[in-house]
Amino acid sequence: MPLKIVRNDITRMEVDAIVNAANHSLLGGGGVDGAIHRAAGPQLLEACRALHGCRTGEAKLTAGYRLPCRYVIHTVGPVWQGGGHGEREMLSACYRNALALARGNGCETVAFPLISAGAFGYPRAQALQVAVETIAGFLLEYEMTIYIVVFTREAFEAGGKLFEHVTAYIDDVYVDAHWDATRESLRGCPPLSCPAPAMERAVPAPPTGARASLEELLRQVDEGFSQMLLRKIDEKGMTDAECYKRANIDRRLFNKIKNNPDYRPGKQTVLAFAIALELSLPETKEMLMKAGFALSHSSKADIVVEYCILHGHYDVLEINQVLFQLDLQPLGY
Repeated sequence: MPLKIVRNDITRMEVDAIVNAANHSLLGGGGVDGAIHRAAGPQLLEACRALHGCRTGEAKLTAGYRLPCRYVIHTVGPVWQGGGHGEREMLSACYRNALALARGNGCETVAFPLISAGAFGYPRAQALQVAVETIAGFLLEYEMTIYIVVFTREAFEAGGKLFEHVTAYIDDVYVDAHWDATRESLRGCPPLSCPAPAMERAVPAPPTGARASLEELLRQVDEGFSQMLLRKIDEKGMTDAECYKRANIDRRLFNKIKNNPDYRPGKQTVLAFAIALELSLPETKEMLMKAGFALSHSSKADIVVEYCILHGHYDVLEINQVLFQLDLQPLGY
């Protein structure tokens, strides 16, 4: 773990292995295939000739040569024929066989393109769904960092109704919040969300005799984020591994949080754990507060998470697809 969707040129990914969406000959072609062959140099073509082609769904391995990766894993995706000719099963096999090769060769980081989503005509949203489901299943059993690489955000398409519903919710909540702030500022008043001036909010200090010593205050420190996280994992009857994998969190980061009660994670990490634990909105706000954060309607990413919690969408990878398409920071990592 985790699975990351990134916008990049796959030939520049500094990982152990990149996956090439190849054709049956393995001798190069257009799109990603051609770009990988050009970047790797003529030695890749010579190595591919020795492999004598590849059948749909299979995967074969070569060195990376001039690429910044150790290996190139070549796989041949299915040509889209309407979905009734075993395309989904063959596409899933591409990912499974490529990952098995990567694991067998000691790879810890692997970058995939969206296989078959180019010239082979597989609908992008469906191709992404197959990729995410297959990779997520692999990551439930094995530790690896996997990237799905798209060249431009416009080339990415999240499927399903969640994206449409979230964008509509953002329009309702985000616009209203910003209109209220703008309207109040135009009237010469501070926005409703702003704190009152210090003079109006001043609270009288307690009598000298009622003041607690520093030692007494420190003894009253509330439960911290790490403590709350571990308590919630126990309450939900989950193992640590189940929790951090569902949160799309790296095991090493989880161990830092677990072993250091004073560790302060980032906001997206806290939200990922809240989603993994299927916390309610009040519980999520409490967990954020433990780490020094809060949900805000001035943040589109916060609104996305709020909508998903309110409507029972607790799949971090699905939420991250929506966040990526909106060009927002994903959860986890």
